[in-house]
Amino acid sequence: MTSRYDLVIVGAGSGGLVAARFAAQLGARIALIEKNRIGGDCTWTGCVPSKALLKVAKVAHEIRTARRYGISASSPEANLSAVRDYVYGAIESVYQFETPEVLAQEGIDVVFGAARFLDSSTIIAGDRTIQSRAFLLTTGARPVIPPITGLQGVPFITYEQIFDNDVLPKKMLIVGGGPIGIEMAQAYQRLGSQVTVVAKAVLPKEDPDVQERIKTVLEGEGVRFVLEHAEEMRRDGDAVVIATGHQALLGDLVLVATGRKPNLAGLDLEKAGVKYSPSGISVDDRLRTNVHHIYAAGDVTGGCQFTHYAGWQAFQAVRNALLPGSASGISDVVPWVTFTDPEVAHVGVTEQEARRKHGDHIQIHRWDLGKVDRAVCENDTSGFLKVITDHDGTILGGSVIAARAGEAITELVVAMKNKVKIADLAGTIHPYPTYSTALQQMAADITVEHLLSGALGKLVRGLSRAVR
Repeated sequence: MTSRYDLVIVGAGSGGLVAARFAAQLGARIALIEKNRIGGDCTWTGCVPSKALLKVAKVAHEIRTARRYGISASSPEANLSAVRDYVYGAIESVYQFETPEVLAQEGIDVVFGAARFLDSSTIIAGDRTIQSRAFLLTTGARPVIPPITGLQGVPFITYEQIFDNDVLPKKMLIVGGGPIGIEMAQAYQRLGSQVTVVAKAVLPKEDPDVQERIKTVLEGEGVRFVLEHAEEMRRDGDAVVIATGHQALLGDLVLVATGRKPNLAGLDLEKAGVKYSPSGISVDDRLRTNVHHIYAAGDVTGGCQFTHYAGWQAFQAVRNALLPGSASGISDVVPWVTFTDPEVAHVGVTEQEARRKHGDHIQIHRWDLGKVDRAVCENDTSGFLKVITDHDGTILGGSVIAARAGEAITELVVAMKNKVKIADLAGTIHPYPTYSTALQQMAADITVEHLLSGALGKLVRGLSRAVR
């Protein structure tokens, strides 16, 4: 028996859930197909559990360093079994709003099973054959397993298994210096492990000064960095040895965090005529594949791998599939956050990218948190705010290293999206004392400096003398 829908969504992660709920609000008849668990990486093995674990680690760190605030406390001991229970409690609290029963009440037919195309209008999932006017592929991504000699012969985990861990390793080795690796490095170091990160760079997508600052912070907490490639792995009893070009490192837990790649296997995209490569499914700026009624959004397209971007793209794809006209599903203004302590947030271009695109016309502005009263009160002065503008004050990009940097970066995102220039932020009243005042302070400093420089500055000073 064949079921027929207006829209079939394959993949019930963050993108698929946003898409399904929006389509249901439009009154469309939709099916949401998932072969594993509703919520995807974000709910079960990514955003939610990692942030819960980082919270636990921060509590341990605050207890361990309480003396600097005049508080005496005994050294904390992490019970990883209880920590795991807390993490899974956070997962369940989020998942309760994503269950099949909740989605069914919203008008969404949930189908469990591995989906594969029979042709461009027909898909099989489990024991069901489904036809639809339109399809949206939001199958996400999975961990990259690097071709390190001996890796397959040793025990290791990825982000898909780390939140099941209930034993605190004495020595933990992390291969990869991206957000996942760096977040878990700080978390496990604070919980009591000795963590060593093996990677060519720390947060390689960030500005070099941002990379250096967060590396310094983590080193201050005891994390060790070996900035080399992992060339070989082998067993040593119950432990694992990672060999680089210059040394051998011993650990009793190995986390491989070397990136993610699109989930494409088993979809039989060839039968639907959809073009793709190992980098992802090809889409245009409306998120349409080469087959006019089949769309793709989020990690599976090979673009920015962020929950918020996947959700935004999925919303745009549904809009384009079910409503007249079309809207772009590609954006250059995509923020991201690495949830270390302090957090690292970024939007737009880095300084190097800006120089390549705009040459010497750009201006670099930096504001240290030591000038921000709230940061001083919180003992959080190691970070800074960095903004890159064009010669006319147009904001090209920015980075924030601070507590709650993920919240602070949003103002820059809104400014860039709406073409608000840096001077406009100077005249916007910010509540005090907050971290967001850093941006206002910086903007005001830039504006005043510009106002009082050159011939304009002479005129302004002259007018000031005239009215005194």
